[in-house]
Amino acid sequence: MNAVNQQERLSISENLKWFLAGFIDGEGSVCVSIKKHQDGKFGYLIDPEFFIYQHKDRRGVLELAGKLFGTGRIYPKPGNRDVLVFAIDSRRSLLERVLPFLEKYMLYSSKVKDYKRFKKIVIALENKEHWAKEGMIRIVKTAYSMNLQGKQRKRSLQEVIDEILRDCTPNPR
Repeated sequence: MNAVNQQERLSISENLKWFLAGFIDGEGSVCVSIKKHQDGKFGYLIDPEFFIYQHKDRRGVLELAGKLFGTGRIYPKPGNRDVLVFAIDSRRSLLERVLPFLEKYMLYSSKVKDYKRFKKIVIALENKEHWAKEGMIRIVKTAYSMNLQGKQRKRSLQEVIDEILRDCTPNPR
Protein backbone atom coordinates (compact mmCIF):
# COMPACT_ATOMS: atom_id res chain seq x y z
CA MET A 1 0.00 0.00 0.00
CA ASN A 2 1.45 3.38 -0.91
CA ALA A 3 1.61 6.38 1.45
CA VAL A 4 -1.32 8.18 -0.19
CA ASN A 5 -3.69 5.26 0.43
CA GLN A 6 -2.50 4.92 4.02
CA GLN A 7 -3.28 8.58 4.71
CA GLU A 8 -6.74 8.31 3.15
CA ARG A 9 -7.79 5.35 5.30
CA LEU A 10 -9.61 6.09 8.52
CA SER A 11 -8.06 4.77 11.69
CA ILE A 12 -10.00 2.15 13.64
CA SER A 13 -10.92 4.69 16.31
CA GLU A 14 -12.12 7.10 13.62
CA ASN A 15 -14.24 4.33 12.10
CA LEU A 16 -15.76 3.63 15.52
CA LYS A 17 -16.59 7.30 15.97
CA TRP A 18 -18.42 7.39 12.63
CA PHE A 19 -20.20 4.15 13.50
CA LEU A 20 -21.25 5.59 16.85
CA ALA A 21 -22.43 8.79 15.13
CA GLY A 22 -24.78 6.78 12.95
CA PHE A 23 -25.94 4.80 15.92
CA ILE A 24 -26.59 7.99 17.93
CA ASP A 25 -28.57 9.41 15.03
CA GLY A 26 -30.99 6.52 15.35
CA GLU A 27 -30.87 5.64 19.04
CA GLY A 28 -29.61 8.78 20.76
CA SER A 29 -31.03 12.06 21.91
CA VAL A 30 -30.31 15.27 23.72
CA CYS A 31 -32.74 16.64 26.22
CA VAL A 32 -32.98 19.74 28.35
CA SER A 33 -35.29 19.17 31.29
CA ILE A 34 -36.94 22.16 32.94
CA LYS A 35 -37.51 20.94 36.48
CA LYS A 36 -39.68 22.75 38.98
CA HIS A 37 -37.51 23.25 42.07
CA GLN A 38 -38.44 25.42 45.03
CA ASP A 39 -34.79 26.17 45.82
CA GLY A 40 -33.99 27.22 42.26
CA LYS A 41 -33.39 30.94 41.87
CA PHE A 42 -36.47 31.32 39.68
CA GLY A 43 -38.28 28.16 40.80
CA TYR A 44 -36.77 25.94 38.11
CA LEU A 45 -33.59 24.04 37.34
CA ILE A 46 -32.25 23.50 33.83
CA ASP A 47 -30.85 19.99 33.32
CA PRO A 48 -29.20 19.12 29.96
CA GLU A 49 -28.53 15.44 29.21
CA PHE A 50 -27.26 13.24 26.40
CA PHE A 51 -28.72 9.73 26.00
CA ILE A 52 -28.31 6.58 23.92
CA TYR A 53 -30.86 3.76 24.22
CA GLN A 54 -30.40 0.06 23.46
CA HIS A 55 -31.90 -3.32 24.32
CA LYS A 56 -30.09 -4.98 27.23
CA ASP A 57 -28.86 -7.77 24.91
CA ARG A 58 -26.81 -5.18 23.02
CA ARG A 59 -25.15 -3.47 25.98
CA GLY A 60 -21.79 -3.58 24.19
CA VAL A 61 -22.52 -0.56 22.01
CA LEU A 62 -23.36 1.48 25.13
CA GLU A 63 -20.09 0.36 26.69
CA LEU A 64 -18.33 1.45 23.50
CA ALA A 65 -19.90 4.89 23.91
CA GLY A 66 -18.66 4.98 27.51
CA LYS A 67 -15.12 4.19 26.35
CA LEU A 68 -15.28 6.77 23.58
CA PHE A 69 -16.58 9.58 25.82
CA GLY A 70 -14.62 8.46 28.88
CA THR A 71 -17.63 9.15 31.07
CA GLY A 72 -21.33 8.42 31.48
CA ARG A 73 -23.36 5.69 33.11
CA ILE A 74 -25.54 2.82 31.97
CA TYR A 75 -28.80 2.00 33.75
CA PRO A 76 -32.15 0.32 33.01
CA LYS A 77 -34.74 2.63 31.47
CA PRO A 78 -37.44 3.40 34.02
CA GLY A 79 -40.59 1.55 33.06
CA ASN A 80 -38.82 -0.82 30.67
CA ARG A 81 -36.01 -2.82 32.23
CA ASP A 82 -35.26 -4.53 28.90
CA VAL A 83 -33.93 -1.22 27.55
CA LEU A 84 -30.67 0.25 28.81
CA VAL A 85 -29.78 3.93 28.80
CA PHE A 86 -26.30 5.38 28.44
CA ALA A 87 -26.43 8.91 29.86
CA ILE A 88 -24.11 11.86 30.31
CA ASP A 89 -25.45 14.70 32.44
CA SER A 90 -22.26 16.32 33.73
CA ARG A 91 -22.13 19.79 32.22
CA ARG A 92 -18.33 19.64 32.09
CA SER A 93 -18.46 16.33 30.18
CA LEU A 94 -21.15 17.70 27.87
CA LEU A 95 -18.95 20.70 27.10
CA GLU A 96 -15.64 18.90 26.75
CA ARG A 97 -16.67 15.56 25.24
CA VAL A 98 -20.20 15.43 23.88
CA LEU A 99 -20.47 18.81 22.14
CA PRO A 100 -17.19 18.44 20.19
CA PHE A 101 -18.28 14.95 19.10
CA LEU A 102 -21.70 16.19 17.98
CA GLU A 103 -20.14 19.07 16.06
CA LYS A 104 -17.67 16.89 14.20
CA TYR A 105 -19.58 13.66 13.61
CA MET A 106 -23.25 14.63 13.55
CA LEU A 107 -23.16 17.22 10.77
CA TYR A 108 -25.57 15.23 8.60
CA SER A 109 -27.90 14.08 11.33
CA SER A 110 -31.61 14.73 11.09
CA LYS A 111 -31.23 16.07 14.65
CA VAL A 112 -28.58 18.69 13.87
CA LYS A 113 -30.90 21.61 14.75
CA ASP A 114 -31.55 20.12 18.18
CA TYR A 115 -27.81 19.56 18.67
CA LYS A 116 -27.13 23.22 17.89
CA ARG A 117 -29.83 24.35 20.34
CA PHE A 118 -28.48 21.93 22.95
CA LYS A 119 -24.99 23.41 22.52
CA LYS A 120 -26.39 26.93 22.87
CA ILE A 121 -28.08 25.97 26.16
CA VAL A 122 -25.06 24.17 27.63
CA ILE A 123 -22.82 27.15 26.83
CA ALA A 124 -25.39 29.60 28.24
CA LEU A 125 -25.49 27.60 31.47
CA GLU A 126 -21.70 27.52 31.62
CA ASN A 127 -21.72 31.33 31.18
CA LYS A 128 -24.27 31.55 34.04
CA GLU A 129 -26.85 33.25 31.83
CA HIS A 130 -29.55 31.45 33.81
CA TRP A 131 -28.72 33.58 36.84
CA ALA A 132 -30.63 36.48 35.25
CA LYS A 133 -34.36 36.21 34.49
CA GLU A 134 -33.84 37.24 30.87
CA GLY A 135 -31.20 34.55 30.40
CA MET A 136 -33.31 31.91 32.14
CA ILE A 137 -36.28 32.73 29.90
CA ARG A 138 -34.09 32.63 26.78
CA ILE A 139 -32.75 29.18 27.79
CA VAL A 140 -36.26 27.89 28.54
CA LYS A 141 -37.55 29.12 25.17
CA THR A 142 -34.65 27.42 23.40
CA ALA A 143 -35.29 24.17 25.30
CA TYR A 144 -38.97 24.28 24.38
CA SER A 145 -38.03 24.68 20.71
CA MET A 146 -36.17 21.35 20.78
CA ASN A 147 -37.45 17.83 20.19
CA LEU A 148 -40.72 18.61 18.43
CA GLN A 149 -41.13 21.96 20.18
CA GLY A 150 -41.58 20.53 23.64
CA LYS A 151 -44.70 18.49 22.92
CA GLN A 152 -43.74 16.04 25.67
CA ARG A 153 -43.51 18.69 28.38
CA LYS A 154 -45.74 18.73 31.46
CA ARG A 155 -46.05 22.51 31.57
CA SER A 156 -46.66 24.98 28.79
CA LEU A 157 -43.92 27.42 27.88
CA GLN A 158 -46.10 30.31 29.00
CA GLU A 159 -46.71 28.71 32.40
CA VAL A 160 -42.97 28.35 33.00
CA ILE A 161 -42.24 31.90 31.85
CA ASP A 162 -45.02 33.30 34.04
CA GLU A 163 -43.59 31.52 37.08
CA ILE A 164 -40.07 32.74 36.34
CA LEU A 165 -41.40 36.30 36.04
CA ARG A 166 -43.50 36.18 39.23
CA ASP A 167 -42.81 39.08 41.53
CA CYS A 168 -40.97 40.79 38.70
CA THR A 169 -41.81 44.41 38.03
CA PRO A 170 -41.03 45.34 34.45
CA ASN A 171 -38.31 47.92 34.04
CA PRO A 172 -40.05 51.16 32.99
CA ARG A 173 -38.41 52.92 30.03
